[in-house]
Amino acid sequence: MISMCGTWMQTIALGWLVLSLGASGTVLGVVTAAQFLPVLVFGAYGGLVADRTDNRRLLSCTATLQALLAAVLGVLVITDVITLWMVVAFAVCLGLTQAVDNPARQSFVQEMVGPETLPNAVTLNSVTMNAARVVGPAIAGATIALVGTGMCFILNALSFAAVLVALARLDRSALRPNPPVPRAPGQIREGFHYAVRTAGIRIPLTMMVLTGTLAYEFQVTLPLIARESFHGTAATYSLLTGAMGAGAVAGGLLVARRRLTGVRSLVAVAGVFGALLLLSAAAPSLVVLVVALVVTGAASVAFIATGNATVQLSAEPQMRGRVMALWSMAFIGTTPLGGPIAGAIAEVFGARAGLVLAGVAAVAAALIGLASLRRIEARPAVAPVAVKRARAERAGAAATAGAAAGSGSAVRAVEPAPAGQPSARPVPST
Repeated sequence: MISMCGTWMQTIALGWLVLSLGASGTVLGVVTAAQFLPVLVFGAYGGLVADRTDNRRLLSCTATLQALLAAVLGVLVITDVITLWMVVAFAVCLGLTQAVDNPARQSFVQEMVGPETLPNAVTLNSVTMNAARVVGPAIAGATIALVGTGMCFILNALSFAAVLVALARLDRSALRPNPPVPRAPGQIREGFHYAVRTAGIRIPLTMMVLTGTLAYEFQVTLPLIARESFHGTAATYSLLTGAMGAGAVAGGLLVARRRLTGVRSLVAVAGVFGALLLLSAAAPSLVVLVVALVVTGAASVAFIATGNATVQLSAEPQMRGRVMALWSMAFIGTTPLGGPIAGAIAEVFGARAGLVLAGVAAVAAALIGLASLRRIEARPAVAPVAVKRARAERAGAAATAGAAAGSGSAVRAVEPAPAGQPSARPVPST
C-alpha cells in the first residue's frame, strides 16, 4: 500500500511535469508511450524470465531499480536541470523494469495464495492499488503545491523500502512456487501458441488489447480535461484521479464478494465500463464528472480483476509467467500505441474526446468478446454426431472381436462414456 501510494504520486507528478515543461497533449502521449513501449517490446521475454526465476528475488531486484530511477529523476527536478528528453529517458528505463516486474508480480500472487482463492486475491490487490489511487494523488497534489514536483519522485523512491522489507520477511515455507522452467529454444513462441489455443486466455487478451490501447489512457486524458475543460491545476487532476480510485476500491470489494470470473462476466463488465466512460465524457460540470468517474472507476477495476483472474485460472502453472506477460502487454504495453492517439484526438477535438474514444473502445471490446463466445458455444452442436460415430465404431470392433474368439469365450466390451464423464464400468457382451 505504501509503495503504491508512492507510485501514484509519481504518476501524477510525471504528467504534470511534462505539461509544466510546455509540452502539448500529443507530447504527453509520447512520454506515456515511452514508459510503456518496453513492456510491449520486451514483455514476452520478461514473462519467460519470470517462469525461469525465483519471483521473490526478481521482485526485489525490480523494486530496487525503480527506487533508484525515481530518486535520480527527483534530484534532477529539484536542482532544476530537468529537460524533456530526460523525462523521456526516465520513462523508457522505468518501462524496462516493468517489463519484468509485471509478469513476476502477477505470477507471485498465485504462489502466495494458490488457485483456490486467486480471484479474491487478484481483486483485493486491485482494491489496495486503487485505495492508493485515492491517497497517492491527494498527497501528490498537496506536495506539488507546497514543495514542488520533484519531492513526489523522492517520496516514491523512499516508498520502495516497504516492498523490500515485505519481500524479505515473507514466510518462504508457505509459498507455492512453480518449478523453474528449464531453458529450451522456442519458449516465447510456445507461450504465444498456447495463449491462442486457449479460449479462456485468447478472448480476454483480445478484449484487453483494444481497451488497453484506447480506454486506459487516463494518464493522458485526465490531466488534459483538468487543464483544458475546467481550467484547473494539479489539484484538479489529483481530484479526478482520486475519484476513479475511490470508485475502484468500492468496485473491487464488490467483485471480491461476487467472485467474478469467466468470459461471460468479462463481456458484461466491459459493456458497462464503456457506457460509463461515455457518460463521463458528457458530464456538464466538474462535480458531475467526479461522481461519474467514481462509478467508472468501479467498472474499470471490475474489468481488470475479472480478466486477470480468468486468464490466470486458465493458464497451466509452467506457462503462467508467459501468459501474464501477454496480459501485461495487452493492458500496459499497448499504451504506447494509444497514448499518442488519445493525446492527438484530445488536442484536435477537445479534451473530452479522449473519454469518448475510451468508451467506444470498451463497448467494441464487449461486442468482440460476445461474438467470440457465441462462436465457441455453437461448436458443441456437432459433438453428438462425433460421439455416435465413435460409439458405432467401437461397437463394431467389439462384435468383430467376439466373433473371432469363438463360442463360449467371455468377451467384455467397454461402454463408451458420454462426453465429459468418466468411462463406465465394463459390461459383459452378449
